[in-house]
Amino acid sequence: MSNPNSLVEGWARRYGRLEARPSNVNPLDEFSGLSRRLRGLRLKEWIGFTLLHPDWYSSLIIQDAHYLASSEIYAYDRAAAALHQHAVTMRSGSMPMPSALFGHRYTAHRGDYSIEYEFDDTDGRHVLAIDIAETATAPAISGELHLDAAHAGRPLSVSSRLPGRRSRMYTHKAIFPAGGVLRVGDREIVYRPERDLAILDEHRSLLPYRTTWLWGTFAMRAEGGVVGANFVDRPEITGEAEESCVWTPTACEPLDDVVFEPAEPADPDAPWRMHSADGRLEVEFTPEGRKEVKRQLGLFAIDYFQMFGTYRGVVRGAEGSYEVQGVHGVCESMRARL
Repeated sequence: MSNPNSLVEGWARRYGRLEARPSNVNPLDEFSGLSRRLRGLRLKEWIGFTLLHPDWYSSLIIQDAHYLASSEIYAYDRAAAALHQHAVTMRSGSMPMPSALFGHRYTAHRGDYSIEYEFDDTDGRHVLAIDIAETATAPAISGELHLDAAHAGRPLSVSSRLPGRRSRMYTHKAIFPAGGVLRVGDREIVYRPERDLAILDEHRSLLPYRTTWLWGTFAMRAEGGVVGANFVDRPEITGEAEESCVWTPTACEPLDDVVFEPAEPADPDAPWRMHSADGRLEVEFTPEGRKEVKRQLGLFAIDYFQMFGTYRGVVRGAEGSYEVQGVHGVCESMRARL
């Protein structure tokens, strides 16, 4: 299973924790004819980034749910406690999602809204280019970030079955040093690659019609490299590979059975505690703010929020433990009919 050329080869799909992202990831290659066309209506694809900077929280995404395509970005100014957001929606297929990640561009263009990812295929740098005009509710956001692929952390690549007939999940995640400048209105945010990070989240999944998850991630600089975690609680099949992991400077190590515990479920500003059954993740998340998406589209509905804030606690890798104090990250909840 080392460095496979494709997620699906000869109608057979690869499962488990893969050593690298396959060069071609198209979950529909497992099917043919009418079955392929029907599964295409169920496919959910997105590529997003969480940007980690001491003074700003920010996240951006390009996604195609195959009944609707959309893109969003937010930037939260910690000093001013101000959240700035932009979003667009388009018809499905209007935001191309090539099955090969590296060596390709992913774009979301509509009117005065433009987000573009360019993924290098030579371990050089990836580029995030943003050019969004001011609106009545948010300032302009523009700029360019360069992600250092040569010094990225070890990638997470997971293919697994989910509950529900023919439901499947594929995800690829990685941490990159990030440098460049973003401008939010008249504010200039300078990203320094020796300090700041970007966490990639790619999904190509055939999700169940009723989908739920809780998910969190964070990353920080440590001696020798990058330390962080990616963790999720969703309905799963016993024995299937999970996407939860701990990142250490030398490895991406699996986590098992992560539990999310809000201190006060009725209080949106209360901390959350997350811990894994194997004891290698024990952290508390304190939110500073949140963004929400609620949509009712007949048979389809989304009730989603992403909180941004800080983590503290400990992560334990095979080679030692790492203290987490005031580390930026996100935590989100999804309840949807897709």
